[in-house]
Amino acid sequence: MPFKLNQDRRHRILRQKHRVTNSAAYDAALRQRGSLTVWFTDEAIEGWRAEPRTTPGGQPFYSPLAIQTALTLRAVFRLALRQTEGLIGSIIGLLGLELCVPDHSTLSRRAKTLQVPRLQPRRNGEPVRLLMDSTGLRLCGAGEWLQEKHGTKTRRSWRKRHIGVDVGSGQIVAASLTAKEVDDGAEVGPLLDQITGVVASFIGDGGYDQDRVYASVAGRYSEAAVIVPPRATAVPSDTAATAPTQRDRHLQHVEPKGSPDIAEHGRMAWQKVSGYTTRVRAEAAIGRFKQVIGDGLRSRTDDRRATEIDVAVHALNRMLELGRPNYVRTA
Repeated sequence: MPFKLNQDRRHRILRQKHRVTNSAAYDAALRQRGSLTVWFTDEAIEGWRAEPRTTPGGQPFYSPLAIQTALTLRAVFRLALRQTEGLIGSIIGLLGLELCVPDHSTLSRRAKTLQVPRLQPRRNGEPVRLLMDSTGLRLCGAGEWLQEKHGTKTRRSWRKRHIGVDVGSGQIVAASLTAKEVDDGAEVGPLLDQITGVVASFIGDGGYDQDRVYASVAGRYSEAAVIVPPRATAVPSDTAATAPTQRDRHLQHVEPKGSPDIAEHGRMAWQKVSGYTTRVRAEAAIGRFKQVIGDGLRSRTDDRRATEIDVAVHALNRMLELGRPNYVRTA
């Protein structure tokens, strides 16, 4: 039976309505995101040349800040390296600055070893409420065109991007790029190592319902709460009656589907009580990344792709520092 024939008998969940309370400030922040002055500050002009090298070897001409500035423009405006070189040259010419322009080969070579600083949100001593999620990014190149043109049956190549989002600031505080075969739970430890400060809670979807995830969080932050929904086939541990774990306590509210002892509260109530509903902010960060930066990787090697991700994350965090909307639910 077609799905549309059940429209009058469906259970509908009304869509929430929100109102932005700081519309004027948020509109100004959105306009400033497109301003080139955001990406070419006085500090970038002063630190354009590289510092003299004291060890043996070739002398770098451009500082890491200059390379990062060029790669940031490339990520935000979705340009190739040669077009990035032309954009940087035109900006320098319009400003009347006497600065040399890094060519596209220099940008490609320096992207392999560039260390992008991670912006740390202003928490005022408050612990981090960490949201973790992952998404796929396709690889751009000749192989994609061949599959589109000739219809080959081979699967398209892509990489998996893992991110950790701070609930309070909305910024991406941890990010990594792995192969598509890497499990989400395997990247929890490396992402936690990127966090500065104390983690109060770890929130993830059902893909993080693994013993090693609980062990990774507990090994670094013993007091952190792990808020992960148990899977449909989840069962309590052997010590659930005497020494219940965090996962066992979740199962007291959420029982496996089909179990003879279905929980009294249910999954929806558990999500509200535990704070799991804030995980939508991680999905919002992923959507913001794909809308602003794109859903593909332009670099051709994994080390350059990792730098491309770090530069994109740095640019998105800078955009959030300009201004964020404040929502109030109206319905």
